Amino acid sequence: MAVKRSKRYKEAIKKVDSKKTYRMEEALKTLKSMPAPKFEQTVSIAFATTVDPKQSDQMIRGTVRLPNGSGKEVRVLVFAKGKAADDAKAAGADYVGFEDLIKKCTDGFSDFDVAVATPEAMTEVRKLGKVLGPRGLMPNPKTGTVTDDTAKAVNECKAGRVEFKLDKAANLHVPIGKLNFEEDKLAENGRAVIEAILKARPAAAKGAYVRRAVISATQSPGVVLDLSEYNKANN
Repeated sequence: MAVKRSKRYKEAIKKVDSKKTYRMEEALKTLKSMPAPKFEQTVSIAFATTVDPKQSDQMIRGTVRLPNGSGKEVRVLVFAKGKAADDAKAAGADYVGFEDLIKKCTDGFSDFDVAVATPEAMTEVRKLGKVLGPRGLMPNPKTGTVTDDTAKAVNECKAGRVEFKLDKAANLHVPIGKLNFEEDKLAENGRAVIEAILKARPAAAKGAYVRRAVISATQSPGVVLDLSEYNKANN
């Protein structure tokens, strides 16, 4: 069954040469030249990798700090007690607590974007795995969200730290900012993401690691990126 596309999308796709790979700045210029919807779009890069997500030694997960922020207001919840809780509040966490927050989340509360927990708190927070896990909200040491330095974690999340995780189809999808960002700032964010993904290459990965990278806005066609400047790290 054919996918019905809007008139705006059909006009946007005319801007893209499907046989070409684009350098970052050129790709962003192309996205910005497309007819836009009535809301501000998020720009993301999708990476198709050659790893096997079924193999535990080929899992890819981590975080990257966007130099120019994400353009999104990030709501941070912190599970902590004592000084760690006080530090989190001082750093601007939206929700801070322990037993009360655990009960609130158990009852279905999920009005936040990132959850941070101290190692001590994880003893109880771990029991929320079935609640927070499916929503991608479970604190994890690999993403820096299980830490005693709650202030640092809150500051980094608020400043534009984004997480990435391999999906079942061996793809990664990472937001790099809003389309209304200046091109050079979006480009800097994009390069930071590409470098972080290449750096996260599993030791077990063989040959070319990232097969294809496509940049797009929320309601735009994708533009294939030229990764030639990263070839050494990719192969």
